[in-house]
Amino acid sequence: MSFKEYGNYDAVGLAELVRKKDVTPKELLDEAVARTAKLDPQINAVVVKHYDYAERQIAKGLPDGPFTGVPFLLKDLEPLEGTRTTWGATVLKDFVADHNSTLAQRFLDAGLAIFGKSASPEFGLMPTTESRLFGPTRNPWNLEHSSGGSSGGAAAAVAARILPVAHASDGGGSIRIPAAASGVFGMKPTRARNPVGPDRGEGWGGFAVGHVVSVSVRDSAVMMDAIHGPEPSSPYVAPPPERPFSQEVGRDPGRLRISFTDKSPYGDAIDPEIAEAVRDVAKLLAGLGHHVEERAPPLAADPAAAITTIVGSNTALTLRLLEQRFGRSLTTDDVERLTLAMAQNSLKLTPVDYVAAQLAAFQISRALATFFEGCDIFLSPTLCTPPVRIGELNTMSEDLSQIAPLLRRYIPGTSMFNMSGQPAMSVPSAWNKAGLPLGMMFAARFGEEGLLFRLAGQLEQARPWKDRQPPVCG
Repeated sequence: MSFKEYGNYDAVGLAELVRKKDVTPKELLDEAVARTAKLDPQINAVVVKHYDYAERQIAKGLPDGPFTGVPFLLKDLEPLEGTRTTWGATVLKDFVADHNSTLAQRFLDAGLAIFGKSASPEFGLMPTTESRLFGPTRNPWNLEHSSGGSSGGAAAAVAARILPVAHASDGGGSIRIPAAASGVFGMKPTRARNPVGPDRGEGWGGFAVGHVVSVSVRDSAVMMDAIHGPEPSSPYVAPPPERPFSQEVGRDPGRLRISFTDKSPYGDAIDPEIAEAVRDVAKLLAGLGHHVEERAPPLAADPAAAITTIVGSNTALTLRLLEQRFGRSLTTDDVERLTLAMAQNSLKLTPVDYVAAQLAAFQISRALATFFEGCDIFLSPTLCTPPVRIGELNTMSEDLSQIAPLLRRYIPGTSMFNMSGQPAMSVPSAWNKAGLPLGMMFAARFGEEGLLFRLAGQLEQARPWKDRQPPVCG
């Protein structure tokens, strides 16, 4: 298989070639490794390389699944037994996982050959991927810009066509943000759609869920079919799908009621090119026969304040557990200054403050549920500014006070759907004049990924993005 041919296939297509014996899993792995060697020095997306693990998988015999033989990357937050898993943190730079997460096992059962780990910011805390441990992951469309975060390594690797699909996770926008910044497709599933165990019952108070970023919509849908469903420790479950998600792609979405906004949820004006792109996509949707109106949900509480408390408290627990593990206090030699500050600030809060943040998240969720009684889909910009430049969000800065205002300008609209648990996707529908991707975010009611996949399939046909590749691809 030639370099060019590999990049023309999505993961479903590569798996079909394996089934037909037109190509072997080892040949696909060799191509992914060759692409990593060629492209990763520019983008720094694959930070843990365990090619021998994938080679052993292939030699042992891969399970018969929908993606048998397809090369794959796990995000460097997910345990895979016998492999280095660092969470992007200096203190864990040599940690080797002694078990598989439930999600990692489901990826293995789907037949994927896992050849490495993709970059994440430390503990997945930032919407850019620039850990002190591994350095910045660069945007394949412009190396001076971020690929997004926290699944920035996954999105950069997929955008650069190192592989067609990669694991990602989202606790405040971390699938959708890098998908938008890197020009790929990213679906955040409904809360509890995919498993998060066995080490926890929920992530970040139920905000976090894992899935993938991909070039094609069908890869995301077929993957959800392969990995969704509860596990024995699930505290709650997502509504069952009406039919397999793979059958939704290409299915007529019907005439949808679509509300949209070209503003920040705080009412602030956004980057003018992004606002123009939102309006252009709204016109495209109207042309496809949907009922489109400008209308946005009210903010019942400040999502930034709620997520700061809940994620900060979870971070404080993570550091406490690490201190117990190592028998000493952690310092900025172990974790980044922002991580330590988040934990220390959270220790000043009371249990009542945490419950108040949970209540705020519920109030936001309730307002969204009411809003969606009047529409099927809500369209808004995934990012409200173009992808940030490398170094703008400096987690080792002596002055961390600039981070919160920048986040409010950059990603004000993603976390509310983590709070409500609703599915939301970023679709690569536009690029700015500088050549940077501008993703559009679409959200649906709780449990309605099927509707989003139908709409995404329609948009993929109406405004294809697969053949638009970044400069690093040559």
